[in-house]
Amino acid sequence: MNKPIYKLVDSKGRVLIPKALRDMAKMEYGDIVRLGLADGKVTVRKVDIVEAGDQSPEAVEAYVRAAFKSMPDSTRLELIGELSSLLQKKEG
Repeated sequence: MNKPIYKLVDSKGRVLIPKALRDMAKMEYGDIVRLGLADGKVTVRKVDIVEAGDQSPEAVEAYVRAAFKSMPDSTRLELIGELSSLLQKKEG
């Protein structure tokens, strides 16, 4: 894709990345992207694992989601059951 793509920033600061561009970058639903600033330009880069040392709530959640996504279905189901039990104990 050599032609530039122009998009509007919405009232919440969001920009939609067109599907063709997401496909070329191999970005899928649930993937983690790293936003940065380089020479006054916003950069977006798909990452597999959040950089070490970043323990912000957002980074931790992104890491957990990425790890969960890479687990086999049987492990995910087991983990869901364990988390559900923990929540029930917490409420009870």
